[in-house]
Amino acid sequence: MSDVVIPGWNSNGVIPPIDPTNPTSFERSPYEVSLTDLVLRFGTSLERQEVLNGFLLFRSELHKVGLTRGVQWLDGSFLENIESLESRAPNDIDVVTFYHRPNSYTQQELFKASPRLFNHDNVKEDYHVDAYLINLDDNTPEFLVSSSAYWYSVWSHRRNLLWKGYLQIDLSQTHDASAIDNLKCMTNGGTL
Repeated sequence: MSDVVIPGWNSNGVIPPIDPTNPTSFERSPYEVSLTDLVLRFGTSLERQEVLNGFLLFRSELHKVGLTRGVQWLDGSFLENIESLESRAPNDIDVVTFYHRPNSYTQQELFKASPRLFNHDNVKEDYHVDAYLINLDDNTPEFLVSSSAYWYSVWSHRRNLLWKGYLQIDLSQTHDASAIDNLKCMTNGGTL
């Protein structure tokens, strides 16, 4: 599947989980979108730009330890019109990273190379990312199916049970430089 345009918020202030005009279409949540489109669509305030900057830094750290193959699922209040729904800015972005471990590392070596990167609380504090990492190489197919089903069921609904959509981006570095440049242009003076 190729990147799609990020659907607009529906009347409930969330990304629709499906195309209501074609409910059986393959264009559905998680919508595969580009990192650049994510920045351009959601970098609409200083608070959102700060969260995006943290997310891009988090991706940079993942790339430094060789995590460049896989996908990231993005969700949380960051993808909602939270400013209207709850009269506040988003504090972070929720991210599950499904990654392939670099061939040169065991999972233990990966943890040793960057222990803060694999610590949920540190990542949230350092990058404004509520991060979860799932290794695609060292887990059983049953675990991967179970994990996917878990995250889909958690992220397909708001806490009030309203059905909503979320996004998927590629973990590769293909669009990172462009996304960073766009974010810099969106901020005052072109610097973060």
